[in-house]
Amino acid sequence: MAHAGQELQGPDGYVLRLVRIEPDVLEMEAIYGGTGQFPPKHFHPSQTERFEVLEGTVRTIVDGEEHSYDTGDSFEVPAGAVHQMAADPPARMKWEVRPALRTAEFFETLYSGTAGADFLERFAAEVRFVTA
Repeated sequence: MAHAGQELQGPDGYVLRLVRIEPDVLEMEAIYGGTGQFPPKHFHPSQTERFEVLEGTVRTIVDGEEHSYDTGDSFEVPAGAVHQMAADPPARMKWEVRPALRTAEFFETLYSGTAGADFLERFAAEVRFVTA
């Protein structure tokens, strides 16, 4: 079960540390060390995300608009906004998801390699991928 203090190892040198898990907020720290590739387009049906860039530069595409954020910058991605995010590695940022729902469990399952065929269906309340 996902818990505060847990570090999840993703691909390409990515590390996600779960800082605080409460019903109203999931607080994480993300460390990017890899190639800076964008993940697939996706959105969160009922969750708002807030980011603070602690080191480096983060690039986003939110509802088709591209932006770049540097150390000290903060930004939000509203619920329902289609987005992608990547870093010009190395980079580190604080990341909050409100409400938390099962987002910590989503990431734990994703990075454990045990997602299974019904993974996206099980976490449809947290994230949905866009194919077009």
